[in-house]
Amino acid sequence: MSDEQQPFHMVATWDEAEEIIGRRDAVWVTECGCRTGNEDGCKRSESEVCLFFTTEFSEAAAREIARSDVDALVARHRRTLVARPFRSEKEPDGIGGLCVCCDDCCAYFLDPTMPCDRGSKVPRTDKATCKDCGTCAEVCYFGVRTMADGKLTLAPDNCYGCGLCAEVCPTGSARMVGRA
Repeated sequence: MSDEQQPFHMVATWDEAEEIIGRRDAVWVTECGCRTGNEDGCKRSESEVCLFFTTEFSEAAAREIARSDVDALVARHRRTLVARPFRSEKEPDGIGGLCVCCDDCCAYFLDPTMPCDRGSKVPRTDKATCKDCGTCAEVCYFGVRTMADGKLTLAPDNCYGCGLCAEVCPTGSARMVGRA
């Protein structure tokens, strides 16, 4: 697939997102178009969550944000929202920013035909230590983890590799590994 054919967005774990953010000297924040375009807003978060690493995409409403504020935004959302980096040819690593998404208002969840690259990692679940508590199913926006008759069921082919399941697992049964 050539660069022109690659989807604009991809999925990353929050650890990967923090690595991407950590390579930046400056970060800008602006309101999420999905959240502000939804007449009801977003039920899961505030609207000012889109991070930019270049002024290439920044709108007039974008403002530079202090690293401590970026860290606070990540801490608020790393257990409930999906880190979705987006591409830029102007950045050395090809990443122009980071959207923070959920299934409440995000176009990528509301229209599953929109192209988005899967992340480089997937969860591995140790069923021997899993307590079937359902905590991971509550944050799985991709339909990978669901509860049926009190048991966790898995549909690994649906996984985009966001890592929310591993973030919230109280027993550490879900952990992220490299995608095969």
